[in-house]
Amino acid sequence: MTDKQQRVGRYQESGRELKPLPIGKNCNQLCPFFKCSKAAIVYTNKVIKGHVQKSAMCRWIGDQCLGYKCQFSYCERRALLPSGVCTLAVKFSEGSEEFFKEVEKADIGGGKVKDILGRRTGRKDAFLE
Repeated sequence: MTDKQQRVGRYQESGRELKPLPIGKNCNQLCPFFKCSKAAIVYTNKVIKGHVQKSAMCRWIGDQCLGYKCQFSYCERRALLPSGVCTLAVKFSEGSEEFFKEVEKADIGGGKVKDILGRRTGRKDAFLE
């Protein structure tokens, strides 16, 4: 069992719900959903200017994890875009409400767009009329 799996197991045993940890809109290597398909990621503590900080290390290259730039990185929840943006962070931001209002105004496709977006985002309540 890898270190990441042990940490996820501890969260589930303690009853805490796992939450994404993006930095702004970008994906973070320390997020509980960030995975390496080669199982080469190791989490360590580094002392930087007298403060202990967690850091993600790659066993393959022997240096810090590249994050979304690595070809072996992926998100367990399938929320990582190729540009490094975490869709879980974007989905619940304030800007998404404006997007849904624009879709309602446009009424493209006679409601098909609303149905598709509702299924994709899980927010069917936003489209009730």
